[in-house]
Amino acid sequence: MHSAKYLIIGGGMAADSAVQGIRKIDATGEIVLIGAESHAPYNRPPLSKGLWKGDAVESIWRTAAPQGAELRLGRKIVQLNPQEKKVTDDQGAAYSFEKLLIATGGTVNQLPFGGGDIIYFRTFDDYQRLRKLADSGNTFAVIGGGFIGWEIAAALAMSGRKVTMFFPQPALGTRMFPHALAMFLNELYRQKGVEVAAGETVASIERANGTLKLKTTGGRTAQVDGVVAGIGIRPNLELAQAAGLKTNNGLVVNQHLQTSHPDISGAGDVAEFFNPALKKRMRVEHEDAANSMGETAGSNMAGEPVAYDHLPFFYSDLFDLGFEAVGEIDSGLQVFEDWKEPFREGVVYYLDQGRVRGVLLWNTWGQVDHARELIGQSKEFKPSDLKGRLPVA
Repeated sequence: MHSAKYLIIGGGMAADSAVQGIRKIDATGEIVLIGAESHAPYNRPPLSKGLWKGDAVESIWRTAAPQGAELRLGRKIVQLNPQEKKVTDDQGAAYSFEKLLIATGGTVNQLPFGGGDIIYFRTFDDYQRLRKLADSGNTFAVIGGGFIGWEIAAALAMSGRKVTMFFPQPALGTRMFPHALAMFLNELYRQKGVEVAAGETVASIERANGTLKLKTTGGRTAQVDGVVAGIGIRPNLELAQAAGLKTNNGLVVNQHLQTSHPDISGAGDVAEFFNPALKKRMRVEHEDAANSMGETAGSNMAGEPVAYDHLPFFYSDLFDLGFEAVGEIDSGLQVFEDWKEPFREGVVYYLDQGRVRGVLLWNTWGQVDHARELIGQSKEFKPSDLKGRLPVA
């Protein structure tokens, strides 16, 4: 059995950030990182952004190994015994630990058809597969109208490929954006050459004569060279649940990111934490959350108590537009839009009973910290009070 002072389950951004957090406090303690992927930790956002714009693949790799972590890749932990403080991987190897971090991320949701013909875009291998297919194919279908859907559709279109998007909602980002902004995005994508099949649910995918034929519930058909789907993920909780750790929408952690076992922590997509600004428990599937939670968890594991009170932000690119967002970006809330130029530059505020719960910075930069401060205030606002509150840069 291999013994490690710090054991990290997961090979993503949260896991890598935990190594950084540990090393700031403990320069020599043994760290073993066990990841299911065959690749060392890497940044995920460039897979649907920068790598399609010419960034070098070498730029995505992170620093866990150079900081002295032992990487055991292509392995999955299948058993966790919290009482004995040991785990076993799918190759039969056992490990004991003093402190453990669960940063197992999530698994993509899949459709009940299509099998391996669909690229469920999440990993570096998915990027490589799609990039190779885009080098030889010309027509693509993208299923899903959220982050992955709109970013991959834009990436393929900017690469000169013909793209059709299928999603059941009336517009891109319907659950996040005000109706008029979401409808504007439909038109923007059409102007950029993407066929937007809003309100269309794909019902079947069949391979015939080297191409893929899609059919929607409304009877629409399309023949394409490749299909990409981005329809969300579910947190990988099976290991924690089998070990008796407390779970809810995610692995439940306290302010120091400890689970119901004090020597086991959680971070990243899998972890559900309490945010004091929003006064609610939440689970966030974005880069800033992975980085900040991982580093804080590492610091705590190494013996320096740090409360996790960070409100993560997230961002995205949509052709020549982009945004940063903080808090609850939910079109079901009361919305106040403060545009410098409609749908091109401005700030959208999301309110619940007068409290600002979220801020969308649309093509507006340098205001994330100010948005966090606004969300953290306990005062109530009328929508008119927010006019010009955060200046459009």
